[in-house]
Amino acid sequence: MRVLVAMSGGVDSSVAAARMVDAGHDVVGVHLALSAAPGTLRSGSRGCCSKEDAGDARRVADVLEIPFYVWDFADRFKDDVIDDFVASYARGETPNPCVRCNEKIKFSALAGRALVLGFDALATGHYARLSDGRLRRAVDADKDQSYVLGVLSAEQLRHAVFPIGDTPKALIREEAARRGLAVADKPDSHDICFIPSGDTRAFLGARIGVRRGAVVDAGGTTLAEHEGVHGFTIGQRKGLGIAGPGPDGRPRYVTGIDAQTGTVHVGPAEDLDVWRLQGERPVFTSGAPFTGPVECQVQVRAHGGLADGVASVVDGTLSVSLRSALRGVAAGQTMVVYRPDPQGDEVLASATITNA
Repeated sequence: MRVLVAMSGGVDSSVAAARMVDAGHDVVGVHLALSAAPGTLRSGSRGCCSKEDAGDARRVADVLEIPFYVWDFADRFKDDVIDDFVASYARGETPNPCVRCNEKIKFSALAGRALVLGFDALATGHYARLSDGRLRRAVDADKDQSYVLGVLSAEQLRHAVFPIGDTPKALIREEAARRGLAVADKPDSHDICFIPSGDTRAFLGARIGVRRGAVVDAGGTTLAEHEGVHGFTIGQRKGLGIAGPGPDGRPRYVTGIDAQTGTVHVGPAEDLDVWRLQGERPVFTSGAPFTGPVECQVQVRAHGGLADGVASVVDGTLSVSLRSALRGVAAGQTMVVYRPDPQGDEVLASATITNA
């Protein structure tokens, strides 16, 4: 099989490439240049896709003796991920750019080009598993990335390979060291890759600008002024600009955001409880919508935000009735529906939350 491996320059994708070579496939490595002006070095574990990362990926490819290329996807990344991220926050939503990157860049733009060029599959270093075309959680629950892959269609999964999903992260690092790969101890990247400073509010403010509004309590009393709803997300407790807890002495949280009026609503923790989720643009990993109610577990964040429920499709909308309330659910987040399974929870569907 002819396999294109997306090589970020990190340990996971490096071992994924090595395993594809070991399996006897015709392997080619590719690094995605996603920034029009990449820094020469990353800052510790912040950021990715830097010149340093491209160099690390190339050195791994040299060790594996496979062809290696750098493909420029900076314009596509800006349009489909960065601009989408900014626009979503401007609407008072809370998007996940990693989900969008997998959907629009890695498994749409990149995989599409790979198929046109005659490759049979795209392999990545994601922690997830595929069995009989079914997307499942990784063996390493702490590193599981099936959530950010839940937006992939059945056709995209058919051409995907996740070589390391059956192995805990610690063993992946040990394997990289045994293979003589210099990235064995390289820190994992975290936070948002295109905001290496980690200051999301400043990044958004520079692009959205000042859009003043009010922070109000449940009774409609104005507690503070703010410079834009992009500085807030549902469930946020700190950085609200208010004097302190409510009259009852309990902390206050962001419970609602109205981008049209610029109003940020705050209230007690119980006002964050959500018992029903609705999502638009559903994707079903089997290729077909549910034919009836499905017992499931739903996840609304990459790490955490889990609850049992019953999923159904109503007028093209994915709906989940929860058996226990979730807190901190925001419009713009992705919900991923799983079927509990002893072999590893199976991803059934995903959608972008609209009702939070």
